[in-house]
Amino acid sequence: MRLRHVGVSVLGALVTVGSVVAGSTVWLLLTNPVTIANAVNEGEVSPFVRDLARVIYDALRGLLKYL
Repeated sequence: MRLRHVGVSVLGALVTVGSVVAGSTVWLLLTNPVTIANAVNEGEVSPFVRDLARVIYDALRGLLKYL
């Protein structure tokens, strides 16, 4: 039974992380489409990853302000 609880917890964490990354990607696509277009056109993903990390960081910082 204990292994089942751990599996559910790991699955929940993966779903949460996946949802955050997907939501951040959509937000970045809507707010800064030039970065996405350049990343696709040039094949270089580092500007996209940097902006994605910035969006997630800003969201977490804003969330922690309320706590």
